[in-house]
Amino acid sequence: MSATPYPLEGVVSWNMNTTCNYRCSYCTQRFKDSRKQWARDLPRFIEAFTSLPGDWEIKLSGGEPLRHPGFSEAVAALAAAGMRVSVVTNLSASREILARFAADTAERPGLLSASLHLEYADPVAFLDTLRWLAPQYAGRVCVTAVATRDNLPRLPGLSAMFEEAGIRFKVQPEKQDREVIAYTAAEQDALLALGGHNHTGRIAPDFFGRPCWAGARYFIVDHLGEAWRCYPARRYRKEYLGSILSPDFSLAFEARPCPYRYCNCTVPQQRGMMPTH
Repeated sequence: MSATPYPLEGVVSWNMNTTCNYRCSYCTQRFKDSRKQWARDLPRFIEAFTSLPGDWEIKLSGGEPLRHPGFSEAVAALAAAGMRVSVVTNLSASREILARFAADTAERPGLLSASLHLEYADPVAFLDTLRWLAPQYAGRVCVTAVATRDNLPRLPGLSAMFEEAGIRFKVQPEKQDREVIAYTAAEQDALLALGGHNHTGRIAPDFFGRPCWAGARYFIVDHLGEAWRCYPARRYRKEYLGSILSPDFSLAFEARPCPYRYCNCTVPQQRGMMPTH
């Protein structure tokens, strides 16, 4: 299978902190020894990102990235350097912080991915915040929710509510011990009726052997600057790329085969970085 065309805009998923104000029962990070870590030397990170060759989008996540004490300053610096900035957030920050993010990224908006955690957030209030924010953010907004067994019966109604408001609603399968839980056949049908994992039409995507631009035009960076090719690579501690804060940091030059049987990297799948059909 041939590789997809060279992606003109690369994407970095920067997990800039482990800090989060929620403790969701299904969170894959809930067993971390410390949930109070964050990227410390922001100027070095900004310099590293802006030194990457070509055009890049920086996708901020965590933890909850808006809990990082330097979040707004980092966004402003990246945007001032001409980079596209996206964010994955539980939307619990103040409207003042959210409005500043929208204003700082207005010239070249990325995507605001709002994570609806039903153990903590009220969907109606959540939608009210998005309705207020969406016009400021050029409509580049989507909502995601984890399809736990308790949540699954509620998700079709929530999907209809958000879609009626013009906001895309995506579901994500629950994972335990790094793998998707053993849904029943009926639960799998319900998940697929909602679009599967992030509207990919699959529950546990398997692209083993297919050429992917991850490691060249997409990669993961944690709060320490450590980089991996993709989320499965970081999960299994394989295909380590080194520290982005090192002057010797470099990326691959071409697409390489995916060595994983379960791929939850939505960015390469939905940004044309790998053949998915």
